Amino acid sequence: MNLVAHDVILRPVITEKSSRLMENNQYTFEVHRDANKIQIRKAVEEIFKVKVLRVNTINVKSKPKRLGAFLGRSRSWKKAIVTLAPGERIEFFEGAGA
Repeated sequence: MNLVAHDVILRPVITEKSSRLMENNQYTFEVHRDANKIQIRKAVEEIFKVKVLRVNTINVKSKPKRLGAFLGRSRSWKKAIVTLAPGERIEFFEGAGA
């Protein structure tokens, strides 16, 4: 499956935990479900012009949700935690992590 870099990286994940990870030069993204670690590494390096050391991926399972009498589930998605080389930084996240 050929995915373009902007198809692989869907959006950044901005949470308290991801903000703490930014201090260790790790950035969190929601990625395409079919993307593998190699595609994620190449996409981050191409989009943000940085050197990636490691990519960890997690499949986030859906959770049951309820709205009044209606039962449903949240969507499942894939998360990637990308570790950058020392000295590298993604400027896109700088305002969000503070």
